Amino acid sequence: MNEKDSVKKDKSGSVGRSETRVDAVDKVTGKAVYADDFEPQGLLYASVVRSSISSGKILNLDTSKAEEMEGVEAVVTAENVPGSNVVPVIEEDQPALAEDRVRYVGEPIVLVAAGERKIADRAAQAVEIEYEETEAVTDPLEAMEEGSPQVAREEVNEEGNVFDTLVLEKGNIESAVEKAPVVVENEYRTGHQEHGYIEPQGMTAIPKPRDKMELHGTMQCPFYVQNAVSKVLGYRINKVRVVQLETGGAFGGKEDVPSQVGALAGLLAHEAGKPVKLTYDRREDIKSTSKRHPSVVRYKTAADEEGKVKGVKAEVFIDCGAYQTLSPAVLFRSLVHTAGPYSIPNVKIVARSIATNKVPNGAFRGFGTPQVIFSHESQMDLIAEEVGKSPDAVRELNVLRSGDRTSTNQKVGKSVGLKKTLHRAKELSDWAKTRHKYESWNESHEKIKKGIGLSTVLYGVGMSASAPFLEKAGAYVKLEVDGSLTVSVGNTEMGQGAETVLAQIAAEAMGLDIEDISLTEVDTSRVPDSGPTVASRTTTMAGNAIIDGVGELKERISSVGREMLECTDVRLEDGYLVDTQDSSHKCKLEEVAQKMWAENVELGVEGWAEKGMKNWQPDKNQGDAYFVYSYATHVSEVEVDSITGQARVTRHVAVHDSGKIINPTTAAGQVEGGVAQGIGYALTEDLEEKEGKFPDPDLTNYLMPTSQDVPDDLVVDFVEADYPEGPYGAKGLGEVPLMASHVAVINAVSHAIGNRVVEYPAIPERILEAYSENN
Repeated sequence: MNEKDSVKKDKSGSVGRSETRVDAVDKVTGKAVYADDFEPQGLLYASVVRSSISSGKILNLDTSKAEEMEGVEAVVTAENVPGSNVVPVIEEDQPALAEDRVRYVGEPIVLVAAGERKIADRAAQAVEIEYEETEAVTDPLEAMEEGSPQVAREEVNEEGNVFDTLVLEKGNIESAVEKAPVVVENEYRTGHQEHGYIEPQGMTAIPKPRDKMELHGTMQCPFYVQNAVSKVLGYRINKVRVVQLETGGAFGGKEDVPSQVGALAGLLAHEAGKPVKLTYDRREDIKSTSKRHPSVVRYKTAADEEGKVKGVKAEVFIDCGAYQTLSPAVLFRSLVHTAGPYSIPNVKIVARSIATNKVPNGAFRGFGTPQVIFSHESQMDLIAEEVGKSPDAVRELNVLRSGDRTSTNQKVGKSVGLKKTLHRAKELSDWAKTRHKYESWNESHEKIKKGIGLSTVLYGVGMSASAPFLEKAGAYVKLEVDGSLTVSVGNTEMGQGAETVLAQIAAEAMGLDIEDISLTEVDTSRVPDSGPTVASRTTTMAGNAIIDGVGELKERISSVGREMLECTDVRLEDGYLVDTQDSSHKCKLEEVAQKMWAENVELGVEGWAEKGMKNWQPDKNQGDAYFVYSYATHVSEVEVDSITGQARVTRHVAVHDSGKIINPTTAAGQVEGGVAQGIGYALTEDLEEKEGKFPDPDLTNYLMPTSQDVPDDLVVDFVEADYPEGPYGAKGLGEVPLMASHVAVINAVSHAIGNRVVEYPAIPERILEAYSENN
C-alpha cells in the first residue's frame, strides 16, 4: 500500500451542507475593509480628467493651473508615463492616458493627486483641454460600412472597425435550410447593461522601498492588475504586489477595469512617491467603466414538421466600444453558445466584434451568452408556434443528452442533466396546466394579460479552447501547529460565497470542521497566477487545487501519524488521526502537527489544478470548446398591463444542473440574484445612450430591480448530475442563473401579449408596440 492510499476518504461531511458564510459577520457588522476604507499613512487622493467628447484630437493640454494649486502633489499626463502607455488585457490597444486623440466620453487624459479629495477634484476641473472634434460613429452596423470614421487604433486595425471575425461551421447549413419545411428568421437587438455592483471601483497604490509598488483594492483578477501596473510603470512583475480587499460585488465589471484603475493609481503614486487612492463615485463609475456588449443577432432556424431543428444560421455583431478589453473572449463565447443547448447537425455562425466611439465594453455575468440566448430561445418558441406544439415539447425533442454533440461537435458524455432540469421545472411550475389557464384568461380579459415562458440553456465552464493557458489554479495549504489549516488561493471572493465554498472543500478533504479552516486574503505574492475569477470556474479549479495540495499534505501527516500510533493504516476524521483497524486508537491532529514541526517535516504544500482541450480546430471552431457544461431550465410567469405596457414577474422557477452543490444556501443565493439581474436585463435596465454619452449616469434613472420587482414566489431547485472531475462532483453555477432567467421572462411576456418582443430591454413602449401589432 502506498502512502497516498493510506489515508482513507474523510467523513466530516462539510460538502453539501448549508454552512454559514465565513465572511458574513464581518460584512454585516462593518468590520470588513473595502477599497474606500483602506487608508495608509500619508495618503493622497486622486482625481481623473476625462474626455468630454466621443471622438477628437487633443490640440492643447494645459495643466498649469492644477499644478499651481495649493495642496496638489502630482499631475500626470501621457508624457509622464514611465513604462508603456497601455492597459494590457487581451490586446494592447487601450492607452492608460489618452495622448493625441480621444475615442470615447470618459477616456482618461490627466491625473491629479492631492492631500484632500476636494482639492484633487478642484484641480482636475482647472485642467484646460482644447479639442478638434471629429466625426463619431456609435452604431456597430454603421461602423462596418465603407467610409465610416475609423475608431479602432491603426496599430490594431490598419483599416476598418471590425476587430475580429469568427466562423463556426458544422455540416451543410445551406442544404439544411433549402430542404427544411419550416424556416424561421428574425433579428434581435440588445442594449448596454450596467453591472450595478454595490461598491464602485477603487484602488490604492503604495510605493515601497527598492522601487516596488503595492496595490490594495476591489477586483476579480489580481494577476491582471499586477501585469497592467508592471507594464505601465516599467517595473518587473516581481516588484508589483497586489492584494484584494473585500470586494462589494463585481459581476464581471471588476475583471478588466481594475487593471486601468490600478494603473492610474500606480502612475500617481510613482510620481508623488506617496500612497494614492483612486475611488470612483457612482456617476463616474457608470460613465467610464465597461458594460455588457450591445448586440445585433440575425438568426435563421430550419426545422422539420415535428419541430426537430435541422440547422441554424446566424450572424452575431457585438459592440465593443472604443477598445477591445475582453471582447475577443466575449466574442468566442457568443459564437460557441449561439446554437444553444441543442443537438443540431448543421450550423453556421459568423460573429464579429466592432469598434464604436463608446465606452469600452467588457465582462459581464454570462460573458456574451445572454445576447445570443435571447435569440435562440425566442426562435425555439417561434418554431413551436410554426409546428403547432408547446414550447416545452420542441425543447424536449432537441435538448442535448449524454452522447449528443454540440454545435462545435463536442460529445457531451459526463454530467449532462439538462433533460432532468426541463422535467423538474415543468413539474414545479405545473407548466401545461398554467399555460392553458393563462390562455383561457387572456381570451376573456382585456386589460391584464398573463403569460408563462420557458428557457433552456447550457454554459461552458472555464476559459474555453481559445485560452487554455488560463485554465489553471494554484493553492497553498499549510497545517498549523494547533491542527488548524491555512489556505491561500489566487481566485477571489467578490460576494458570490467562494470563500465559504472553498473552506468547505478544504474541510471535507482534511476531515475537519469549517471553523478549522482559514482562507487568507488573495495576494499575488502568496500563490502562483491562478487565472481569473471568471467563467464560473472558481469552485472547480481552485477547489481541485486545494484537494491536490491537501492530498500531498495528508501523505506527510499519514507517515508521521502511523509512526505515532504504531499502525499500518490511518484516516483523518473530525480533527483526529484514527487507526483504521481500531477506531478507539487515535491521536489529535494537533499532536501530529506539533511532532511534524519538531521533526522539521514541511507543513506547507502547494496544490495545482489544470484543464485543457486538446482537439480544438480553430479554423472552423470545431472540437471540445470547454471541459464541462452546466445546464438550467427556467420558467417565468408574468402579468402585462395592456394599457400601460408594464410587465411584472409573478412567479419564477429555476432548476439547475451544476453538479454537486457544495453549499445549498449560497448556491440558492446565486440563483436568486441571477434571476433578479435577468429580470432587469429583460424588462427595465435601459442605459440610454445618445451619441456615445450616457445623459443620466446614475441609479435614479437606471432602473435595476428592487425587492418589489422580484417575485416572492421564487422557486430554486438543483438536479445534481455529478461531474467526476470536479471537487466532490461540483461544476460551475455563477453565470447560469442570469443567462436562463431573462429569456424565460421575455418568452412569458411574448406569450401574454401574443406577439414576439425582439429588443431588450422590453420597456413599456416596446411591449405596447409589439402588442398593438397583434391587436
